[in-house]
Amino acid sequence: MKKSSIVVLLLGVIIGLSVALLMHQISGNQRRLRVQYNDWRKLNLVLQTIDENYVDSVDRKKVTDAAIEAVLAALDPHSVYLPPQQLEESEEDLSGNFSGIGIQFNVPNDTAVVIEVIPGGPAQKLGMQPGDRLLKVDTTTIAGVNFKQDSMVRRMKGPSGTKVTVTVKRGEEIIPFEITRGKIPTHSVDAAFMVSDTIGFLRLSKFSMTTAKEFAEAALKLKDEGMKHLIVDLRDNSGGFLNQALLLSNMFLDKGKLIVYMEGVHRDRDEYRADGKGILRDIGLTLLVSDGTASSSEIFAGAMQDNGRATLVGRRTFGKGLVQEPVNFTDGSGIRLTVARYYTPSGRCIQKPYTDDYVYDIYHRYESGEMVSVDSMNVANGGIVPDVFVPIDTTKVESFYINCSKKATPMRFASHFFDSHRSELQAIDNYDSLLKYLDSNLLEVRFLGFARNRDELVPTASEWEVERTYMMTQVRALVGRYSQLGDNAFYHLYLQTDEVFKAAMEAL
Repeated sequence: MKKSSIVVLLLGVIIGLSVALLMHQISGNQRRLRVQYNDWRKLNLVLQTIDENYVDSVDRKKVTDAAIEAVLAALDPHSVYLPPQQLEESEEDLSGNFSGIGIQFNVPNDTAVVIEVIPGGPAQKLGMQPGDRLLKVDTTTIAGVNFKQDSMVRRMKGPSGTKVTVTVKRGEEIIPFEITRGKIPTHSVDAAFMVSDTIGFLRLSKFSMTTAKEFAEAALKLKDEGMKHLIVDLRDNSGGFLNQALLLSNMFLDKGKLIVYMEGVHRDRDEYRADGKGILRDIGLTLLVSDGTASSSEIFAGAMQDNGRATLVGRRTFGKGLVQEPVNFTDGSGIRLTVARYYTPSGRCIQKPYTDDYVYDIYHRYESGEMVSVDSMNVANGGIVPDVFVPIDTTKVESFYINCSKKATPMRFASHFFDSHRSELQAIDNYDSLLKYLDSNLLEVRFLGFARNRDELVPTASEWEVERTYMMTQVRALVGRYSQLGDNAFYHLYLQTDEVFKAAMEAL
């Protein structure tokens, strides 16, 4: 081949490569432009490209779920994706009932102990009792094998009408219960009782679909007993359904009073006002709040505070004031999408700022000193600020208490005590009788002996001087829970060392 021909050939190759590279670059620019002007198509294009080109077969469900989670995580901390089982459990927890056998239990060591048999439930009808130790669910051993508590719950729950055999140990007797599962009511009012001739106390744990009904029934009963002022404990109430917070607020407010309003970029301002038909407008109100008070409980607290209807006692609330709109899919999964923010009647945004370390906000409150000093509180950080601040009391805890807590010694002692005093405790149905019974049974000596013999824990004289009242109040409350009074006994006894409750009473 001639030299000139070789040069022409090389020039042709170079020109061809240049044109190809140029066309590739132009094509690439065009693709980038298409993505830029059709932003939401990019995600579809990525998934399509993976599906058509990935080296191995693709688990579409796994990839789709991961993509959805990543998208929502880029929005705010509370817009979330819920797979089918998680969505079902979330809705079930707030629906006011679920299917199961009807017991509540603790796992103080490695064996679950029944602390309450729900009245009218399947387990109660067959004779299961508080203090029974759960050994098996069907053929699966759950005692002494470090079986996870949530796994125990899942095995006992199931569709109404299905059967499950739960084997328990009662004293030395082994009893198998063949139980037909049924609908079990769940309660959001944990306790309600009078703490004086005119002051009632009500512990509210969540805002489920039955909260307003439960609350009204409990409050009216206390009103019949002479209640003029109600203390509602909202500490660690993580919220729930908005309509229940509105119904509760309506019970205490005069006609036309603003309860809350919501607003977002795609949602016009929407206000909720009281209708003036509330059944508790003549009752004084105090609310106990903490950093665990969130969402619907903050709406209720903010409405009461801004309308001058209640005194709030405790520490700044969590700061979750987002409107979550549910979107459910046919495969049983769903998303909870933030569409607006909640504002109190005075215009305060309940939601705390989104930060890179949002999930560590509570830790930062400890670090900044907010939990022990009102001067360290940053009002601009969202949440509802109490009228009466109560710092965390760290003076009651020494190493003996910490070590007992690690081994669940108080809870295990209460279960042990109940084993040998079952009939006596189960016969107690009023608070005065319970106090006399607890006072007459040398619980302090018995507990210290149990801690020494079972866990090799012995407090020093100085430790016990500091911890004695606090520790023994806890022990008495756990034992009292096994009486007919249940959680009413537990909370009533526990209030004796509750500094937030004491501050609320002093404020009255």
